[in-house]
Amino acid sequence: MRIVIVGASGNVGTALLRRLRRESGAELVGVARRVPGPDAGEPYDGVEWRACDVGAPDAAEQLAAIFAGARAVMHLAWQIQPSHDRRTLWRTNVGGSRAVIEAVVRAGVPALVYASSVGTYAPGPKDHPVSERWPATGVPGSSYSRDKAEVERLLDTVEREHPGLRVVRLRPGLIFQRDAGTEISRYFLGPLVPVRLLRYGRIPLVPTNPRLRLQAVHAEDVADAYAKAVLGEARGAFNVAADPVLTPELVARHFHGWTVPVAIPVLRAAAALTWRARLQPVDAGWVDLALNAPLLSSERAESELNWRPRIDAVTALKDLFAGMSHRTGTDAPPLSADPTLPGRPRALLHSRLPGHPNPY
Repeated sequence: MRIVIVGASGNVGTALLRRLRRESGAELVGVARRVPGPDAGEPYDGVEWRACDVGAPDAAEQLAAIFAGARAVMHLAWQIQPSHDRRTLWRTNVGGSRAVIEAVVRAGVPALVYASSVGTYAPGPKDHPVSERWPATGVPGSSYSRDKAEVERLLDTVEREHPGLRVVRLRPGLIFQRDAGTEISRYFLGPLVPVRLLRYGRIPLVPTNPRLRLQAVHAEDVADAYAKAVLGEARGAFNVAADPVLTPELVARHFHGWTVPVAIPVLRAAAALTWRARLQPVDAGWVDLALNAPLLSSERAESELNWRPRIDAVTALKDLFAGMSHRTGTDAPPLSADPTLPGRPRALLHSRLPGHPNPY
């Protein structure tokens, strides 16, 4: 049972390797632009690693050769940074996804499982969850969301043209685990946020707004959903999220802080100004996404995949914060704790500003 995982060295990919190693007869092939070294250890050992830049002009040809004989391809690769280089992000995320889809068809792979996101949905409610039937047209102000929605349209096309191909789309909320602490700090917070203070379990001030209601899920639970999707016969889209909904009030209570009401224009302006000044790595589009992404119902995943989260959202958040405060990572390049990488304080000494140099 040959399973190819594109983007196998990242946050979800690392958890998925751990999960699939437990499956008898699974032959795992990991595809990444920068593959883990021979001494990377678990869960990267025992995997057949193939290097490929999915955004390269000849990526579809390279990938088709790698995909030959696979029972399924799992497409997890996605680029978050450099946020100031929109062309590079589109090249990898949309262009690379198109190459993966084309290669799956060329190689005659019977199943494609794609890492979509809550970010693929149109703006939605914050007071009740939506099903997979909610429009997957993206949040207009977020380039991440628009790209996710564009890739889903590519999948719509391939499903119409190749009805024999089993396509599964997982749409999780925020994905947390301890091993991704350094990566998420680099990509979303930057070098100036004192994340080491989180080791004391305190966040003094938490900005609050009625629309700042988000869902999270632990990477291990997401990996289990992916495994059930690839090993079963399911088709279509599945929301994946854990309870409870993360509100500012809930976060403040668990981390001994105070909530501070902040108006939406202030949140957007603060993100935009600090991003343009290269003080932090994410633009105002991420604020738009956080404020507008709907809450998710995971009922379909529970009934058709027999999936249920084992770790609640608060525990997942605490696990992530522990990883952030202790600079936790792995020996895979995306999760590396190397202090000179873009987004780390020492990188500033090498003029590597947040959101600008390419960390991939």
